[in-house]
Amino acid sequence: MEYKIQTIGVLTSGGDAPGMNAAVRAVTRAALSNNIRVKAIFRGYKGLMDGEVAEFSSQDVSGIIQRGGTILKSARSEEFKTPEGRKRAYDTLVNERIDALIVIGGDGTFTGGRILAQEYNVPVIGIPGTIDNDLWGTDAP
Repeated sequence: MEYKIQTIGVLTSGGDAPGMNAAVRAVTRAALSNNIRVKAIFRGYKGLMDGEVAEFSSQDVSGIIQRGGTILKSARSEEFKTPEGRKRAYDTLVNERIDALIVIGGDGTFTGGRILAQEYNVPVIGIPGTIDNDLWGTDAP
């Protein structure tokens, strides 16, 4: 049986970094052009746990690439590091009918996404967005 992703969630997590808005815009427009719905998750994993989710259209990401920071806002979350916090996040994914998650951030963001994917069998894709140089293999010589 083929698994079809119909809705993706996108979030930015950790510290703000250059290119986060460009990544959100690219993810949104690419998904919409492939008839995949996009749910923006505000305030990173904290927002995912708290259900801070809104459907995004192409207009929502128009004119954002020149803006600093991230339009989705960002937050760090100690609670997400707990099994109970990740269960709350998973419940939001289910309630919002999000089939896959795109996370934009650094090492902590990727670690959280990996654990969520392992615990709940949710497809998670990471896009590097960090000023800490803490993700191996993201440089091109």
